[in-house]
Amino acid sequence: MSLRIDFNSDMGESYGAYTVGDDEVILDHVSSANLACGWHGGDPLTMRKTVFMAVKKGVSVGGHPSYPDLLGFGRRVMQLSPEEAHNYMVYQLGALMAFCRAAGTPMQHVKPHGALFNAAQDDPTLAEALVGIKEVDPKLIAVALPGSAVDRAATKIGLKVAREGFADRAYTDEGRLVSRKIPNSVIHDPKRIAERVVQ
Repeated sequence: MSLRIDFNSDMGESYGAYTVGDDEVILDHVSSANLACGWHGGDPLTMRKTVFMAVKKGVSVGGHPSYPDLLGFGRRVMQLSPEEAHNYMVYQLGALMAFCRAAGTPMQHVKPHGALFNAAQDDPTLAEALVGIKEVDPKLIAVALPGSAVDRAATKIGLKVAREGFADRAYTDEGRLVSRKIPNSVIHDPKRIAERVVQ
């Protein structure tokens, strides 16, 4: 079995008068991008611009849907029914897919953002609701932490899974991301990050 490494980044999170990140530069260094779908960041102008930039630079496009939490940047947990969670995913992906279609590129993968991503890793009910993206496109790849509820739910229904590792984040002994509220949960030293990637 061969292993393929996909160097991936979240982007397209600017909206209105606010610029978040330097997407054009980052796109020169990644093989795929998770594009915000408007609920934690991003807006129609940013979504279109980022999709077209990604296509021009040969970068695969994925959806980065979130809780409806623009004020909290999608980092606050919300209590959703499985039906709400599923339909929130479908709604956001539909918007991004329209821009992908306009740019002549398929959507490759889906990686929920922030608190939604983290909550689903250990919640089988939420995980099953999220991998319902299969009804949108059975070719979509679900991004998940290895061995998580999302990994298991996607595998069970036959979705391809990309198992993600973070070079710049600390992990718990259980293989989950350390909360950003805890000091040193995010690693900023480029040398240490590079060593972790090689490892």
